Amino acid sequence: MVWRAIVRSSVGTSHKKRQMPCQDYGQYIIATDDIIVGAVADGAGSAKYSDIGAELAVKTCLLNLGEWLESQKHLSPLSEQQAATVFAWTLETVVTALKQQAANSGYPLNELACTLIVFIAAPDWVAAMQVGDGFLVAGSQIHEYQLLFQPTKGEFINETTFVTAPSALEEMQVCVRPGHQAFICASTDGLERVAIRMDDWLPFARFFQPLQDYMWTTSSPEQEDEYIRNFLDSERLNARTDDDKTILLCVYGQ
Repeated sequence: MVWRAIVRSSVGTSHKKRQMPCQDYGQYIIATDDIIVGAVADGAGSAKYSDIGAELAVKTCLLNLGEWLESQKHLSPLSEQQAATVFAWTLETVVTALKQQAANSGYPLNELACTLIVFIAAPDWVAAMQVGDGFLVAGSQIHEYQLLFQPTKGEFINETTFVTAPSALEEMQVCVRPGHQAFICASTDGLERVAIRMDDWLPFARFFQPLQDYMWTTSSPEQEDEYIRNFLDSERLNARTDDDKTILLCVYGQ
């Protein structure tokens, strides 16, 4: 039994028209056969260098959490308090890295603004954090899906909390979900409205089930990625969202 995963991004049609880069970034590490760490970040559309901020935030998370996992001789399920401590430290390292990048490059910190979702998953539990919008969904092998956090939305459209905000640590959401984790999907907010029912924040099973089935039937998802690329770039999807889209899919099984 091992973790298999894939992460892919697609530039939104609105960004293509303005010749802007993808401001999302996602990545993962499989620390052991039983532990996977993933992160996705969405750069603020109003921040000039948010694509740099999003990539740096994700890479900093994975580097530091990977080193932390190596220091743990036996990683047992985290308590809510332990998870809060680990993710607070993770967020602090991200902000420090962003501040250093801003200082070295000579531009304001808020030009690197991004949201952030991070998770550590084992076969029988997942610990996660979220700052801002986007979504993290976990599911069983029988297509039952749960949204781990309600995305943080502001008073106005496209307003959310970014890791560079003074209130980021206070507004960071943390949870630990026990039980068998057969499927995990993390995504930036470009897919929110097609994946999550906004009136009650329930995941659309018909969105996630084909993705989960694809992961179960694909032995090497990073190499056999045509399905995901076609999905993210499809006219049908782009008709419903013009934002950048990043999706990270994980399954645990044979």
